[in-house]
Amino acid sequence: MKPNQNFTKNIHPMKRLELTPTRDRPKVILDKAQGIFYFEGRSMPENVVKFYEPILEWLREYVANPNPVTVMEFKMIYFNTASAKIIMNIMEMLSDLHLAGHPVKIVWKYQDVDEDMELAGEGYAEIIDVPIEIVGYAA
Repeated sequence: MKPNQNFTKNIHPMKRLELTPTRDRPKVILDKAQGIFYFEGRSMPENVVKFYEPILEWLREYVANPNPVTVMEFKMIYFNTASAKIIMNIMEMLSDLHLAGHPVKIVWKYQDVDEDMELAGEGYAEIIDVPIEIVGYAA
């Protein structure tokens, strides 16, 4: 008996997406199975769209079939304007998920001496309909 191709291709587990950080790109871990959704470091890639497209594609697939609870953590040191727009897009996807009735939380971590990153987190919290926990940590 042959497996139903249409059925089996729709139940595959999502692959972990892990991007190694560089001087101008953040560390990214998106792992549905482990419940890890993490961004850390600097985000100022030369081609923001090219860098973030696989991340956005992964998140689009995730939002279609999310975990029972989603907690996404950002621990950014710096990001440029183009990256800020992409981060906003990511948060809007999480907001849509939250508004559809799925529990979502964002944890925004910043070095306690970095007022710019603290204010960035507060700015996102004012705009997005998702609970955002803003947490300072020792530099």
